[in-house]
Amino acid sequence: MTHVVTSACVRCKYQDCVAVCPVECFREAEEYLVIDPDECIDCAACIPECPVEAIYADTDLPEEEMSWLDKNEDEAPDLPIAEGDSPVLADS
Repeated sequence: MTHVVTSACVRCKYQDCVAVCPVECFREAEEYLVIDPDECIDCAACIPECPVEAIYADTDLPEEEMSWLDKNEDEAPDLPIAEGDSPVLADS
């Protein structure tokens, strides 16, 4: 099992979740974050930290967000580790 960042993170990028992650599983795209499922230890520390409720356990993922499961898995290997120091985007 892993956790998944969903569409609510697009053009947001609050990184409170990154600060509490014990394994650096968050990866940073230009307008959103994703979780590397190979690194996520399923601790769920990130879920209550997300102010826009963009993070779900894969087993709790709403049907309309299912494409984000693949998006996280497919994009994570090619993205840099999120350091938690990027600015929040203007329209967050």
